[in-house]
Amino acid sequence: MALFTATLTYTDDAEKIAQVRPTHREYLQSLLDAGKLHESGPFTDDSGALIIYNAESEADAREMLANDPFSTSGVVVKATVREWKVVFSSIGT
Repeated sequence: MALFTATLTYTDDAEKIAQVRPTHREYLQSLLDAGKLHESGPFTDDSGALIIYNAESEADAREMLANDPFSTSGVVVKATVREWKVVFSSIGT
């Protein structure tokens, strides 16, 4: 498994974001439960988010993003997916 970051930019439609967010979070919880999500959360201005996937490949990470309710409903207007190499971490210490 490798880590892949997805940096997301959301639509300006705050109502749409709020409407879809519960389903989006249920989806992310299912990925976390399956060991496929490392971390995720929105930026404090709610303009987008950072998601870190545990995935076999970039294609797998992109598939998880494509299946996300925020993607399928049009909340995500731009996304960048890249493999990420951890050098330092306070997690687990």
